[in-house]
Amino acid sequence: MGISVRALAFAAVIGVCAASGTHSASGSPPVYPIPDPDPFYAAPADIAAADPGAVLAVRVQEPLPYFPTATVTLVKFRSADSHGRPIAATTTILTPRDHRPGAPLLSYQHIINGLGTQCAVSRALYAYDPNLLYRAVPLLNTMLLRGWSIALPDHLGPNAAYGAARLGGQLTLDGIRAATRVPELGLADSPAALLGYSGGGMATGWAAALAPRYAPELRLVGAAQGGVPMNITTMARTLGLAPHPMFGLAMAAALGLEREYPDRLPISAQLNDTGLAVRDAMANGCTVEVIAAGAMHSAADLASTVSLIDDPRVWEVSDANSLELFDGVPTMPVFEWHTPIDPLIPVDAIDRTTRRYCAAGTPVRSELYPSPDHLATAVLGFPSAVDWLDARFRGEPAPSNC
Repeated sequence: MGISVRALAFAAVIGVCAASGTHSASGSPPVYPIPDPDPFYAAPADIAAADPGAVLAVRVQEPLPYFPTATVTLVKFRSADSHGRPIAATTTILTPRDHRPGAPLLSYQHIINGLGTQCAVSRALYAYDPNLLYRAVPLLNTMLLRGWSIALPDHLGPNAAYGAARLGGQLTLDGIRAATRVPELGLADSPAALLGYSGGGMATGWAAALAPRYAPELRLVGAAQGGVPMNITTMARTLGLAPHPMFGLAMAAALGLEREYPDRLPISAQLNDTGLAVRDAMANGCTVEVIAAGAMHSAADLASTVSLIDDPRVWEVSDANSLELFDGVPTMPVFEWHTPIDPLIPVDAIDRTTRRYCAAGTPVRSELYPSPDHLATAVLGFPSAVDWLDARFRGEPAPSNC
């Protein structure tokens, strides 16, 4: 679950399209999540008139017992999907009890597994989601005790576009913009930074790379990103199609990308009857439901056609969501960590991306942890990442081992 299978996202797309099933489906359209029933999440009719990052609504939330030193504020803001169409997105701001105006703001991109609107961080916080709490709470409380405010963006967007990595980066930046525009949060003059691992690391990495062009006005002092799948095109061309207990997460990422690119990736139209049944079982699910629906399936079980495997539009989408292939470069310092023996992501793509950033003059600090487990590497690297961020907030020169 730690990889959030963003690393596998496009592999699932290609796998489903390349496999051959026995029963043909009738060209089903994409399935979108049930809209959040809370009207706060709905887009206003005049959203197109607002600028990216404009605050659309603010709501003070109920206190959370596992963040005893923080107040909780939900902010709705204007952003855009991968095609530039306006959407309403949300971020949750944790404000420490002793907050000083202008104190640091950290945007923490949590891993979000799922296709349902209730999987968003702002919802999971109040559903007592163990996947969120056990991993994130100690880390976030440490940051709150340092006096930092913390933004927790719902970086999959209102359609839960699981796998759409570039979208996640854009939503992250607009969430920071919005947080700085809410007067009562006292963040207008705050330095900001980014942190995330795996799926959250993808949103973090994309936000860092997009910022110079998309949000140059933001005062971003650093980005700490770990275990980032940098090239989903490479992964798609190398992963196999064998049944796997975690196949549901890969399938969910394929369906999330279909939601964002329905004209280029008509995955549902390629599914056989079994595939449609699996899709419908996970269409509004989070981690548990998604894994259960897809367990021990494979692309070969679910597809009825091979028609998309040679379609260049498919590979254009994977390239567009592969950070290694994006020509933008962060201008803020970057802290990067991973294991050189990661079984889930191609580390050579990380190395190539780091070399490109270094060549462009970006200070990069890379740390390697010889762990055979993707998730364990997150835990090993977080203390160093937070200390590195603390130094950036203090204005110390960024170290580099380029």
